[in-house]
Amino acid sequence: MAAVPEELFRATVVGVKVKGGIVLATDKRLSYGGLVLSKSARKIFVINDRTAIAFAGLYGDAGGLIRLLEAELRFYQLTSGVTPTVKTVAKRLSTIMYSYKWFPFIVETLVGGLEPDGSPKLYVLDPLGSIIEEDYAAVGTGAAIAFGLLERDYNEGLTVEDAEKLAIASIRAAIGRDVGSGDGIDVATITGSGVRQKSIVLRLVEG
Repeated sequence: MAAVPEELFRATVVGVKVKGGIVLATDKRLSYGGLVLSKSARKIFVINDRTAIAFAGLYGDAGGLIRLLEAELRFYQLTSGVTPTVKTVAKRLSTIMYSYKWFPFIVETLVGGLEPDGSPKLYVLDPLGSIIEEDYAAVGTGAAIAFGLLERDYNEGLTVEDAEKLAIASIRAAIGRDVGSGDGIDVATITGSGVRQKSIVLRLVEG
């Protein structure tokens, strides 16, 4: 299979894992070629009160993949009687993506949340379903810029509030330099209290 062009992953998606929580953050721009199709695209999907998924890539592929995953997870919960853990969600998503390896979903994915014992988990998946666990991660065309802040400022002692500030700052930095990212920031913060979401609208052009 030919390599997937990097420009198809236009977005910036960041995940940060700290003790007691996970933060996922994305920009809000949806673009194709030189056209901005939307300034309010949702790229974070809440799976349950302990798990969320964020995507960079083709928006239609992300939506289709979420529908397949939700059907798979409903079947899993119906047959097992157990709410899927973060690891289960990531593994099921990986299996679905690999099963489409000849016609892959053009997405890069972060799966984050808290396991039943309270331990935070952050997984990174490529379009073929390869899965890696990380403490922090960035995907999309703005990832290299976001990593600059993540590498400099991340440490295991950060609080959940610190992690949220770092994720937002990383997305802001990417928006300032990556033409595929922009128009605002969506954040999902996952703690033992559940998933808290917020949006930040950027009214001024950043540069």
